[in-house]
Amino acid sequence: MRTAAILTLIPTLACAQVEQGPANTDFTPATESQTRAQALPETSVTVETFADGLANPWGIAALPDGSFLVTERPGTLRRVAADGTLSDPISGVPEVDAEEQGGLLDVAIAPDFASSGVIYLTYAKGVEGGTVTAAARAVLDGNSLTDVQDIFVQDPPSEIYMHYGSRVVPTDDGMVYVTTGEHFTEANRQLAQDVETTYGKVIRLNADGTVPQDNPFVGQDGVDSIWSYGHRNVQGAAIGPDGALWTLEHGPAGGDELNRPQAGLNYGWPVISYGENYDGSPVGSGESAMEGMEQPVYYWDPVIAPGGIAFYDGDYADWQGDLLIAGLNPGSLTRLRLDGDTVTGEERLLQDVGRIRDVEVLDDGDLMILIDADPGQILRVTPGA
Repeated sequence: MRTAAILTLIPTLACAQVEQGPANTDFTPATESQTRAQALPETSVTVETFADGLANPWGIAALPDGSFLVTERPGTLRRVAADGTLSDPISGVPEVDAEEQGGLLDVAIAPDFASSGVIYLTYAKGVEGGTVTAAARAVLDGNSLTDVQDIFVQDPPSEIYMHYGSRVVPTDDGMVYVTTGEHFTEANRQLAQDVETTYGKVIRLNADGTVPQDNPFVGQDGVDSIWSYGHRNVQGAAIGPDGALWTLEHGPAGGDELNRPQAGLNYGWPVISYGENYDGSPVGSGESAMEGMEQPVYYWDPVIAPGGIAFYDGDYADWQGDLLIAGLNPGSLTRLRLDGDTVTGEERLLQDVGRIRDVEVLDDGDLMILIDADPGQILRVTPGA
C-alpha cells in the first residue's frame, strides 16, 4: 500500500541550534549540553505511506517474518503484512479502558519470540475504583492471543484517565521494564515520590512477571517491582547501545526529560522540573535541581511531547547509534547524537506529517513511523535517500 514519496529534505550545513521557539522558563541548565544542543546537518529522507486506515495507532513491533504488530488505542491489535495489508483484529486481547488517554497502548515481542511466540502489551485496565496501567504477557498464535496474563497492574486505581506512561521493554537478559505515569492531578502527582505506590515509576520484572531479587526496594520500604521513581509520564523507553535503559517523559509546560534511570534513584517529579505548570505557576519547589534528586541527561523547553524512542542500528552510517524520538506536539521526529550520556547534536525531521506516536528501526535501515490520528497511518522513512 505504498504511495509516492511525499517529503524530501535537502542537506544543509549545521546551524547554531535547532529552531524551537522561546522557552517557558528561565532556568539555567546544569551543564552546557543539557538542552538546546547544536543543530546537526539536515538529513535527506524519503517518506512513503506504508499503511493507512488505522484508529489512533500507539505501538508497533516488527516480527521476524517481515510483518508488524500494531496497537490501536480503542482496543484492537492488528498484524500488518509486509505489503502494508491490515489483518482483521487479533482475538484474545485484554479488555481495555479506552477513555481519554487510555486504551490499548504499547506492544513488544520477546527476544526469543521466534521460538516462544511471546509478546507483551500495555493497556489501560478498568478496575474497581477507577483505571490503572497494566502490562500483559501472551502468546501470539496466528491471529489469536493465548495464555494471556497480567504481569503488572498499577496501584492504587485512579479516577483520572490520563498519564498512563505505558511503554514495555523486554531485554535480552530476561528482564521486562514497564513505565507508568502519575495520572496528572495535583494529588496524584505527589505519588510519584511515594515508593509504596507505582505512580510515576519505572518498573522492572522478570519475563514471567515475578520480581528480580536485585531490584532496589526488595526487602526495603517500597514496592518490590520499582526500579526508579519521581517520573511524570514516561512514554518513551528503549535499551541503548550501552545496554542500559533510557527513558523519555513528558514535562508540563517545558521540561520534557531524557533520562537513563538507575536503580533506586529519584528523578525529581513533582518537586523539581525544568518546566512550569500549565497556568504559569512553579512546579513543586520552583527549582530545577535539588540534592538527592537526579538531573535529566537532556531536556526540552518548549516541549516536543515525546512518544516512543528507538536507537538507530540500521544501515545508514550517519545515524549509527543516534536516538530517534517520536514527537506529538508540535509533531516531529527528533534525532539526537550522543557521546556516552552527553547529547552533542539535535535534528528535527518530519515536521509536517502530524502527531508521531512511535518509531521502529528496521533491519534494512528504514524506519516505521506511527501517525496518531483516526484515521492514522504507518509511514516508511528512508534516511539518506
